[in-house]
Amino acid sequence: MFLLGCNILYLLFLIFPFTRFAKKQVFKITTSLPGQDLSIMIANVYQDNRNTAGCLNQIYSADPDIVLLLEANNYWFENTVDLKSKYPYSVEVPLENTYGMLLYSKLELSDSHIEYLVEQDIPSIHTKVSLKDGTKVQIYAVHPTPPVPGENPRSTERDKELLLVADLARKSQLPVIVMGDLNDVAWSYTTELFLKMSGLLDPRRGRGFFNTFHAHYFFMRFPLDHAFVDTNFKLVDIKRLDNFGSDHFPIFIKVQYEKHADEEQKALERDVDDIALAAEKKQKI
Repeated sequence: MFLLGCNILYLLFLIFPFTRFAKKQVFKITTSLPGQDLSIMIANVYQDNRNTAGCLNQIYSADPDIVLLLEANNYWFENTVDLKSKYPYSVEVPLENTYGMLLYSKLELSDSHIEYLVEQDIPSIHTKVSLKDGTKVQIYAVHPTPPVPGENPRSTERDKELLLVADLARKSQLPVIVMGDLNDVAWSYTTELFLKMSGLLDPRRGRGFFNTFHAHYFFMRFPLDHAFVDTNFKLVDIKRLDNFGSDHFPIFIKVQYEKHADEEQKALERDVDDIALAAEKKQKI
């Protein structure tokens, strides 16, 4: 009982930053700045799910500027093609291995390319998006493989991909947003290491879990789908959307770019041990 009690206290310590009692990492906007906002919907559709109509209804209802669909194969690609009438810019990587991606945008995309950072069949989308006022934002859409017994027993590949993206984010001359299904909970050591190495912020901190997986089991849900933002973004809104047959809930986030917000919002600090551990993880495989 003593050991169980200690374990419960330790877990409460881990999740405390994601409760409403903790300090917020991304502040709420105080003034609306027209043309500098960006809204995003992230949805792991579950490849075998056939409710594309339900997915489209959620997209049209939320009306985000950018839509990221994960686990999208050719069926999902063909049955969401109507999105192109409202989202003229896109990067499409439909795959049959549960790691396909479809990214649609109302805003202009540029310098778009697909990378396979760690595994030859696991893509990530790298693109720039121009806000309405002309500000360019670097987007990284990712879906690394999870540690799954019998398929991927270790988290090595996931950790390496996240840390490689963290390096890209830190080196970017543009404000950055990293989004996707990271197959990792928000309070894990790997996610915290990613935040330290990238210099990005988690809008969930101080607001709630916004659990997205598993949609069918109310008693066992975790925050696996994320959007991490640059220190020059403030939050307009974040919410979990309704499920449409997937094992994940979609998540919606709206942020606003403020050039000097980084004077108020600070990223987690990294130390020499963090840098050494990140370097070690990136060398593995």
